[in-house]
Amino acid sequence: MVNEEELILAAAFREGLDLPSMCLQGWCLTCAGRVVGPGCWDQSAARRYYELDREAGFILLCTARPCSDLTIQTHQRRQMRDYRLGNGLPAPRG
Repeated sequence: MVNEEELILAAAFREGLDLPSMCLQGWCLTCAGRVVGPGCWDQSAARRYYELDREAGFILLCTARPCSDLTIQTHQRRQMRDYRLGNGLPAPRG
């Protein structure tokens, strides 16, 4: 369970889930996930997050706070990077 004030990645760590992460600033895409189905999240703490990311359902777990129930597919770094490259957005190489 993640409360509205808690970052999703922090809640995952608290529950013993070992998810990929690196910068913890919403910059590198290492923690990228994808929201499956409906839901709302606050990504305002991310250093680099775009409206096109949200429209495609991508979420950066290190800086995201839930605003509703969410189902998230994790380990989406490569998919988010490819999506950004295909849409002319900055995409870190790592």
